[in-house]
Amino acid sequence: MSNLEIAGVAASLAVASSAAGSAMPAELALDLAASQYSTGRGLALQDERSMLDKLRSESLGFGKLQKFFDDPEIEEIWVNQPNEVFFAKNGRVDREFMALSAGEISALVERMLRSTGRRLDRATPFVDAALPDGSRLHVVIPDISRSHWAINVRRFPSKVWNLAELVQRQAITVSQASYLSHRVAEGANIMVSGATQAGKTTILCALIEQANGDLRLVSVEETFELRSTKPDWVAMQTRQANLEGRGEISLRRLVKESLRMRPQLLVVGEVREAESLDLLIAMNSGITGMCTIHANSASAAITKLCTLPLLAGSNISPDFVRQTVAECIDLVVQCEMTASGQRRVSEIAELKFRDERFELVAAAC
Repeated sequence: MSNLEIAGVAASLAVASSAAGSAMPAELALDLAASQYSTGRGLALQDERSMLDKLRSESLGFGKLQKFFDDPEIEEIWVNQPNEVFFAKNGRVDREFMALSAGEISALVERMLRSTGRRLDRATPFVDAALPDGSRLHVVIPDISRSHWAINVRRFPSKVWNLAELVQRQAITVSQASYLSHRVAEGANIMVSGATQAGKTTILCALIEQANGDLRLVSVEETFELRSTKPDWVAMQTRQANLEGRGEISLRRLVKESLRMRPQLLVVGEVREAESLDLLIAMNSGITGMCTIHANSASAAITKLCTLPLLAGSNISPDFVRQTVAECIDLVVQCEMTASGQRRVSEIAELKFRDERFELVAAAC
């Protein structure tokens, strides 16, 4: 009996149990089917367990990629073409060659998207989705990509690190953690900046945890990445348009809707476009705000934040944006990843606005 046949037996068991009025979980049905097969063939316990692990990966997990998901130290997985898988582990990139066909790749992506409600086809050649374990999936298909499906899976630690734990991990110094703790308690508006994979989301989550536990937290993101243990927390993510081109929910729409939800701390996972204007307006109305932004330095982050709101329309003037940024942003926390793969806070700067000019003053080291 092949793996496919065992999976078929498992499906039959699940259907039979459902017909009897007690739905059997797919994993239990697979265990029973594998047990029946092992008993009939007289397999040793070790062989049965090995076969069952393989079956679970192929039937319930992500097939040949499942072992990368099972390794908690792997931070990102990407596939550029069949037979080759790249992955980042502890800040370092490695790759592995494996027998992975184009058909298997498309089947794996279909399985990943099954629980997300998002689609991938010629009309929609890109997809962003959150997997059940919280990982972020991004896929591009030809003819947007040259020849093969391009898959990226960004994984996030299930644990929410607080500032004290980040000090132990040497991601932040004691003086930086102490300073940020005081500023968060004061209700400072904070922007976390850095390059891709610099640890921005980890720092942002730690700052959220440092906030008063009684605050009502509302977060908005393109796909769910933020983590928090706050009891009063509403998390929202964007939605793509349906096949008819309707139903899209943008990040800007979510920021506007969040203002009707009594937020005391509003967090935007990442500001990229015109939603930056709505976040600044919210901060200017007395709501504490936090966000991340892609930038190579604290100074570049401020420059970028003064530019993005102009995408909201021609009626938005640069002078208005500069003044609003000056009144709203208190701190910029710059993150970086060193050549050794260590992620750390490289700079914390207070924003000052004097004589129509921005000044960034080092706050802690």
